[in-house]
Amino acid sequence: MSAAGSLLAVVPAAAVLLLTVAARPRAVGTVAPLRLAVVRAVLLAGAYAVLVVEVLGASHALTRPAFTVAWLFFLVAAALAAGLRWRRETRLGQSAAVVPQAVPVGAVVSGGGPEASAPTAERGAPAPAPPRAGRGPAGLLAAAVDTWRTARPGERLLAATIGGLVLVELLVALLAEPNNFDSQTYHLPKVEHWVAQGDLDFWPTAIHRQVTIPPGAEYLLLHLRLLSGGDHLYNLVQWVAGVVCLLVAARITAQLGGGRRAQLLTAFVLATTPMVVLQATSTQTDLVCAAWVACAATLALDGLRRRTGWGTLLGLGAATGLTAVTKTSGLIAVGPLLVLWGLAQLRLARTGSAAATEPAAGSVARRSRPVGGLARTVGGSVLILVVAAVVVGPFLARVTVEFGHPLGPPRLRESIPMERHDPASVVVNALRIGHTAFDTPLAPLRRAGAEVIISGAEAIGVDPQDRAITFGRELFPEPAWYPDEDRVAFPLAGVLAVIGAVIALGRPRQIAPERAGSLRAYAVVVLTAVLLHTAMIKWQPWGNRLLLYAVVLAVPLAGLWLDALFRRSDDPAPAAAGGASVGGRGRRSVATVAAVTVLATSALAGVLALSYGFPRRLVGAGSVFTTSDWDTRFLRRPQWADEFRWAATAVRDSGARRIGLVQQNDNWEYPWWLLLRQPDGGSPELVALQSVLPERPPADPASVDAIVCTGGKAACAKLVPAGWRLEFRGYVGYALPPGR
Repeated sequence: MSAAGSLLAVVPAAAVLLLTVAARPRAVGTVAPLRLAVVRAVLLAGAYAVLVVEVLGASHALTRPAFTVAWLFFLVAAALAAGLRWRRETRLGQSAAVVPQAVPVGAVVSGGGPEASAPTAERGAPAPAPPRAGRGPAGLLAAAVDTWRTARPGERLLAATIGGLVLVELLVALLAEPNNFDSQTYHLPKVEHWVAQGDLDFWPTAIHRQVTIPPGAEYLLLHLRLLSGGDHLYNLVQWVAGVVCLLVAARITAQLGGGRRAQLLTAFVLATTPMVVLQATSTQTDLVCAAWVACAATLALDGLRRRTGWGTLLGLGAATGLTAVTKTSGLIAVGPLLVLWGLAQLRLARTGSAAATEPAAGSVARRSRPVGGLARTVGGSVLILVVAAVVVGPFLARVTVEFGHPLGPPRLRESIPMERHDPASVVVNALRIGHTAFDTPLAPLRRAGAEVIISGAEAIGVDPQDRAITFGRELFPEPAWYPDEDRVAFPLAGVLAVIGAVIALGRPRQIAPERAGSLRAYAVVVLTAVLLHTAMIKWQPWGNRLLLYAVVLAVPLAGLWLDALFRRSDDPAPAAAGGASVGGRGRRSVATVAAVTVLATSALAGVLALSYGFPRRLVGAGSVFTTSDWDTRFLRRPQWADEFRWAATAVRDSGARRIGLVQQNDNWEYPWWLLLRQPDGGSPELVALQSVLPERPPADPASVDAIVCTGGKAACAKLVPAGWRLEFRGYVGYALPPGR
């Protein structure tokens, strides 16, 4: 990566930081305002990134200069917005300090953030100056120092563990080359095809996932690819998504009534979940999807207690669209969240509670009974859907034109979604998904659980390996305890979340006395999302990563329950009037010790996943410190590294310019884009000699200068023209015409 590429790659990050300054909420009493500003900034930047790709793709201008101009424009706009916000706050602060006026509390609003103002106080009460703490870097640093100073030792330990994991993950993300299996097959080749074409048109390919799977995460990678000139920063997309998930999960906990310790516990449980640890350094897409879903959740929860303004409506629309364009399974949770938001808005409109909405900058918020509450909620819902359609619509339109259906070809619609929805099949599917999600290294426990599920399925007339409820040719059960980014289970986080959900549904006042209604409603939404997932998505060995969005949503329930448990333990026990009080205190002590043990085990699991996880680890064979860049890319299949190089060297030495690809649906294509790149860094001319797209015929083998193959030699030989020389080594081969 060149120095210029490094500087350009910093531009999006700088723009998001400036947007965070500009997007701070105006309302007094907003929950976790800085985290809300981060949510707004990343949603705006994410939607902008997607729309830039769509607009420039439609203009056949997916080029580095075009992307550079787009981001410099965005940076300037963000800087102007941040500057205006800062000056307005400074002016309002000075006015309030010099000339206090008798206006309602919350009437003076320091512009920018689209959020409802706080309820007003009695008429004539003096308005305090806008709080300055945390308004700038110095204020944030002072607030952080004060928070650390007042924190308990346990809270400091939680925060230090979270920060340590995040920083080490950043190191791994920067050091490791992209080596995710699916990324070699379709995530990263997708980006290279766009760069080579200069547009988003579909292309002939034997790997349908390159064109049918939603490309939202790859759109973000495309920005880094064009700005930096390579793939060295690709892992940062998921790392940033992981940080966003931690921040938003903690904010959700605060919205549900959790204090500082509850928020730290939530972030701790999530940060130490092995799937989160491993995906935070990957080019997979599940954390990106989870981040967008979490953003939708926190904005929807804001709507439970106050009417939603235009800015938040736009944010909900952006979060919905970004989820849909990244991974459609995330909509399983976004849908119930939007329903919860809509019901809450209708309730607020009917009762007139928290009726004050976003005022214009500097205006006075009036508390009055809203008029046309139903129409306004319906209009807001339509706006959310319109914004979402703007974000995901262009991709869905291309898919519909190509395949006649917005969800792609039949093979995609039938491979992952459930094809049977009778209660017995859904129950069996849910049990298998749960078995894989809660898997542990205890093999006897795994076998016993699987045998019970298989026997139970047969007893109710369901084949546990039925293709209508099972992905591909996979067989249940499949071990999932090992720290592998594609399948690792989350038994600790899962158990804690289940306990938290049960308490939230049954006795919400035990863990959030002041937010019992909101907590129970949120728990219902999380449970609904999980049930819908098990009813709509087939079991597969890699299904745990598809559930990552649900884990992020559920962990706040675990944090709240743990905090309530520790809070009861902290309270001085009443004098023992009898054995019952002593027994109750003893039970609380046992529960507290058990919770601490689980948290310690969770921390150990996170550290071990980061240290020994696959396919990126700190120590042992394949360490990012001792393994070469090229070998790191092939840690999934080490035996292929030399084979790809051998074939690519022969093709380059032949002087071939137009190169044909022969491969199957799950073969690695990305190494060819790296090895056959032009001497000036330009994309090679790679064309597919097979195509699963009916309207995109493959290239004629006679029209290419060389052929490279992956998979089986027999499939390759069928496409090699007569008289060509075919060489093969295990997985990789090449063919050259006579004289080359």
